[in-house]
Amino acid sequence: MIQYDSPGRDDRSNRSLNAEWVTVKNTGRIPVNIKGWTLSDKSGHSYRFGNLRLNGHSQVRVHTGPGHDNRRDVHQDRRAYVWDNTGDTATLRNDHRRFIDAESWARRGH
Repeated sequence: MIQYDSPGRDDRSNRSLNAEWVTVKNTGRIPVNIKGWTLSDKSGHSYRFGNLRLNGHSQVRVHTGPGHDNRRDVHQDRRAYVWDNTGDTATLRNDHRRFIDAESWARRGH
C-alpha cells in the first residue's frame, strides 16, 4: 500500500512528509531480514533498509520524512517528497538487487 499524496497542504513539514509512505509487507510465514534491500522510485531516489527483520505476515511503513525508526515505521529522513502524485513506481529489490515487487500508479484525468 502506498500513500503517495500526503493529505493536506504539501508544505514539506515533518508531518506532511511523513504522511507520504510505502508499506512493505512480508506475506509469507517465514521471517525475512531486509537489511540492504532498497525501495526506489522512477526518478532514482532510493532508500536502503538497515538491519530490519520482518516476521511472517508483518509489515513496515517507510515514511519519506525524518523520524525515529522502530519495528513498524522507518524513515528516509528526506526534506522533499519522493513519490510523484501524478504517477510513479515504487520498486523493492533485495540486497542482491533482484526484483522483489513493484507498485505503480497514475492519476486519471477528470
